[in-house]
Amino acid sequence: MSRTADLHVHTSWSDGTDSVAELFAAAADAGLTTLGITDHDTAAHWDEAAELVPPGMRVLPGTEFSTKHPGPDGTLVSVHLLGYLFDRHDPAIVAEWERMRTERAGRGARIVENLIAAGLPITLERVEEIAGNSAIGRPHIGRALVEAGVVGSVGEAFTELLNEKGPYYASLRALPLTEGIAMVTAAGGVPVIAHPRARAAATVLTRQVLESMVPLGLAGLEVEHPDHDAAARTELAGIASDLGLLQTGSSDYHGTNKTLRIGQERTSDDVVEQIIERGAIAPFGG
Repeated sequence: MSRTADLHVHTSWSDGTDSVAELFAAAADAGLTTLGITDHDTAAHWDEAAELVPPGMRVLPGTEFSTKHPGPDGTLVSVHLLGYLFDRHDPAIVAEWERMRTERAGRGARIVENLIAAGLPITLERVEEIAGNSAIGRPHIGRALVEAGVVGSVGEAFTELLNEKGPYYASLRALPLTEGIAMVTAAGGVPVIAHPRARAAATVLTRQVLESMVPLGLAGLEVEHPDHDAAARTELAGIASDLGLLQTGSSDYHGTNKTLRIGQERTSDDVVEQIIERGAIAPFGG
């Protein structure tokens, strides 16, 4: 079965380091023919991707939505939701992005202020320069901390300074997962839960919870992901098969922000075609 698609990659429009053009070059070098470009809580990358997509390559325009779902004790846990081929002008989508942009910008500035107050040598101005076109996110702050010599990597910044339980963190109200799935579905899109066995999401996304999401429009699970071990992949493949969900595979490539290779995990071409058939809009290129 041919597998030439990576359906979860990021660019510098959110927290990746590659420009759209650089991403296409890396994808071509990896032998990919289809990309799902899924920057966080935005479609700002869509127009550039449509303009620059090279001959012989397709782009499934998408977004990685930040959502949360309650665990057994009521604690809200972060769950990422991939949405493909939806109408980006849908009023509910537009309103959610505007809310997220506003809240994320304020949250990012608060985290930076907390770090500065603790005596760490970074500035809000430098973090804003790193963020560029996108709202300040923790990866941008992490890069500033690396640049300042505080930590050795963005991953270390998250572990030591930027994690949700740390003293410098500022909370962000995220979209409920159930509402996110329904919203993407109503906009004609194809919702797929990203890395459901990674980190805390694994504690809340039980088979029962995933089954309850199907009537809302859940279309698939990201089964093959660098954060999933063999047991997790086997379990998720079984759940997806039982519930009639699509199974995707993706690298979650972020450029130099994460030690992941584009195309190291892939989606079968027949699943790509099923996503295209279900989406409200056509892929770019081809």
